Amino acid sequence: MDRKQIINDPQTGNKGEAFEAYDDIPANPNLQRTIGDVIAARYGRRELLKGILGVSATTALFGATALSAPRPSAAAVSPEQGRYNFAELQWGNDETHHVADGYDADILLRWGDPITADAPEFDVMNQSAEAQLKQFGYNNDYVGFVPLNEEGSRGLLCVNHEYTNEEVMFPGLGRQDRADFAGMTRELVDTEMAAHGGSVVEIARGNDGKWQVVRDGKMNRRISPLHTEMTIDGPAAGHPRMQTSADPTGTRVIGTLNNCAGGMTPWGTWLMAEENFHGYFWTDKLDEDGKPDLSEQPEAEQMKRYGAPGRWYAWGKYHDRFNIDKEPNELNRFGWVVEVDPRNPDATPVKHTALGRFRHEGAETTVSSSGRLVVYMGDDARFDYQYKYVSDGVVSEDPAANARLLSEGTLYVARFDEDGSLTWLPLVHGEGPLTAENGFASQADVLIDTRLAADALGATPMDRPEDAQPRGDGTAYVMLTNNTRREADQVDAANPRAESSFGHIIEIKEAGGDHAATHGHWSILVKCGDPALAEVGAEWNPETSENGWFGSPDNCAFDAEGRLWVSTDQGSGWGKTGKSDGLYGVETEGELRGHSKLFFRCPVGGELCGPYFTPDNETLFLAVQHPGTDGTKALKGFERASTFEDPATRWPDFDPKMPPRPSVVVVTRQGGGKIAV
Repeated sequence: MDRKQIINDPQTGNKGEAFEAYDDIPANPNLQRTIGDVIAARYGRRELLKGILGVSATTALFGATALSAPRPSAAAVSPEQGRYNFAELQWGNDETHHVADGYDADILLRWGDPITADAPEFDVMNQSAEAQLKQFGYNNDYVGFVPLNEEGSRGLLCVNHEYTNEEVMFPGLGRQDRADFAGMTRELVDTEMAAHGGSVVEIARGNDGKWQVVRDGKMNRRISPLHTEMTIDGPAAGHPRMQTSADPTGTRVIGTLNNCAGGMTPWGTWLMAEENFHGYFWTDKLDEDGKPDLSEQPEAEQMKRYGAPGRWYAWGKYHDRFNIDKEPNELNRFGWVVEVDPRNPDATPVKHTALGRFRHEGAETTVSSSGRLVVYMGDDARFDYQYKYVSDGVVSEDPAANARLLSEGTLYVARFDEDGSLTWLPLVHGEGPLTAENGFASQADVLIDTRLAADALGATPMDRPEDAQPRGDGTAYVMLTNNTRREADQVDAANPRAESSFGHIIEIKEAGGDHAATHGHWSILVKCGDPALAEVGAEWNPETSENGWFGSPDNCAFDAEGRLWVSTDQGSGWGKTGKSDGLYGVETEGELRGHSKLFFRCPVGGELCGPYFTPDNETLFLAVQHPGTDGTKALKGFERASTFEDPATRWPDFDPKMPPRPSVVVVTRQGGGKIAV
């Protein structure tokens, strides 16, 4: 399908679903050796095609019980059998959220909630950019927490706002991508822009154990692509390709956008990852199929590799900097990782070009055994790559020294080999093919064109690498969401299934337990999907119940007990599982390795993001974005696309005058105590 066909396809219920379908088309031409090829070579094509592994591989992945234990019913696994002590939630899909028995899941922040003392109350029928810049933004994704006191009873919540859904955000508007954005005005575009970016909100826990927003918190603020000035640093700062008419120095930029997952640094700053930045750029020059005509663009090859301009928003109609016909270099100023100091509202956020330019899903940090900062990052696209960054200096108590750690270091891209070995390839100008003769005149070019540089190095194309969570022992877990574009003749690729809708999780063990190592080993933790269907080819610990398996792993987190929690993003394809997106506890060690339990699930059409635990493990923050939008044609009894006036759910308010509102949920144990312990 071309862009026009996807937009007009009756199966796409909203702009977000059309965007997802269009992005399903790989931008990477370097598909000779994918991660699926590696898995197939390591475990054997015949076994993968059957949806099973050999005896030795199965034992290695899931323990000896995988060969003999019967599959139990949901009630057969007692909480004491694993590290996750809670009664498993029943799977399903309906208008509201659900959490395991014995826990409360309270709404803490909703789109439009005032977050500053002078903010107006939310008026959904009279939205404005001015009001939105003082209110909680739209589609909350990553959530981080910075304690403000020793007890951890006060803190700053740092929340990314990824994108907007016009169909359910604005009254009377409807789908805009099908109408060439005819209904969008400058006022609506500016309101959309104001709803992107991030929020810093002070919160406090009361004597009853419940968290509340501190509306007059002095550090409360909004960050947006409409008004927040940022500094560009690192090797690409000041490069001619980063210069625009508004910023001839190439060192200052307004805002950040499509902030998906992220991370927190050891010194308490917040990393905002810019993901699908390409969709925000516009061109007036289209071919007969509605595709951007890049024939006059000097960087046409680079733009195509990044899928830009996507033309999924009308921002370029009203803001020249988002129109590549007028400001082509502005495109190069997005796709980075942004560092924000949430405790200092006067500190200018920084875009760190040393971490590379691609569709950053997240930026999860750890400290290596030698004291260096390591950041794991996935490029969330089919057949793109897994990265990590290692600082030159070490983490210390010196703020000035820590400030340089994200500016001075080496970016690596992963190659997964057939024997289970892992090699991190340095993206360094002058090394290997990264030379001027091959189009990389400097380290700035290597980083601006990170995808092209990784192509040249022969990195392993992956199946949508999203969040990657490191653990202190040199282990990291990579969430590979899906790849519905994998064809049957590519099944000998490391995601071993053609047209995989369900994804898998890879475990990395860095050499010597050192996250800064340039070599390591990898294995599969789980292959997702329904294990009862042989054609799906899923692999779980056999103790996993029908409630516990899931599809499309996306975000993940470790709690204070060192346990892995995984949230899902099935997009419009949740009808393939019948399950709403949710949060699962996944065993990574011992006899129950590969076992999963359902703890929380979203309302229909919503995606679960976050998750983030407080240091005492007594509070879990979750973000539900775009409730009532994705795949609502699959909801029995509704079976149509949602609109502002007619949504599949009005979660969380259930007010007939209010559309669904993306919200942050705070989970606590009834009566107090640690979660799932």
